[in-house]
Amino acid sequence: MAFPKKVIPTIDLKPQKILLARREELLQDIKEDGTYLPKTLLHPQLDKGFLDFVVNDLKTVVAGKIVPVVDIIITTQNWAQFTETWNFQDLNGNPTLPFITVVRSPEVKYGNNPAIIYNIPNRKEYFYAAVPTWNGNIKGMDIYKIPQPVPVDITYSVKIMCNRMRELNEFNKNVIQTFASRQAYRQIEGHYIPIILTNISDESQMDIGKRKFYIQSYEFTMMGFLLDEEEFEVAPAVSRVFNSFEVNISSKPPRRKQYPENKDTFDKNLVFSPSETTKSLVADYTGDFTLLGSINVSSYDVYINGDFYGTDIEVIQVNTNDTLLFEITQDNPSEESSLLYGIKLLI
Repeated sequence: MAFPKKVIPTIDLKPQKILLARREELLQDIKEDGTYLPKTLLHPQLDKGFLDFVVNDLKTVVAGKIVPVVDIIITTQNWAQFTETWNFQDLNGNPTLPFITVVRSPEVKYGNNPAIIYNIPNRKEYFYAAVPTWNGNIKGMDIYKIPQPVPVDITYSVKIMCNRMRELNEFNKNVIQTFASRQAYRQIEGHYIPIILTNISDESQMDIGKRKFYIQSYEFTMMGFLLDEEEFEVAPAVSRVFNSFEVNISSKPPRRKQYPENKDTFDKNLVFSPSETTKSLVADYTGDFTLLGSINVSSYDVYINGDFYGTDIEVIQVNTNDTLLFEITQDNPSEESSLLYGIKLLI
């Protein structure tokens, strides 16, 4: 009876995040370096991400030894350079089997990633995030904009070279299990990029006079996209200025005098300087002027709008915008005189 090699000792009591919570978790992974903008994703980052995918996700172990992977993307230009520096070779300088290589097709086609829909014409920037700012005095908001990412399809060929069938079977098992759901994902610079297995072919050489070795090629298509940080735009939005000041609360401020609001009675004191016998004023209200007292005045005459109203009148009725003229006779012309009236407003 077979016994499982992987045994989970405990049960995870924390449920895995799904739907909106999972999307927020992915967004947090993208921003984990402290920036509000996504990271640049161009051809070098995609190539390195696929190479890491082969090294980590398709790792093949046979008889306790890991099948080595050439740590560069193989092209016709760098193959000759690699043959001089590889670290798994025999005494004659030839590579020792088995090993795995990654070859990238030089042409990169416009992509078919269904997650990227071409909805922004002319690659104009669209709103990405509103980021609050604070410099100690001014609180504002910055608007981050990025252009529409450009989808690309990059074709890679992963080749395993070995002289024993068990290495080939082990690598084939890893590939088939990884792509049992048609596609796999690789996180590259915080972005999840799908990878599709498109074809498997055999390139083994048959020669009766020599030892047989196997070459099997696996063709993958990375459905990525290009995102260049040089095209990002950050523009300031609304700003608010925060003004602060300090006050001394150690001593109590003087209490303000309270005056009744909208009162309908108040006093009016008409002061005449020495030798001054006339004074005029314009009434801003309708009401009654009642004489409360006088100083250094023997008699006085009152005129309203140029018409004589009376002499020594104790109650004067005025309307709004009336012009009052007072002519007094002083007891002592060398001293100041005054007439004190109590005014009652009429509604």
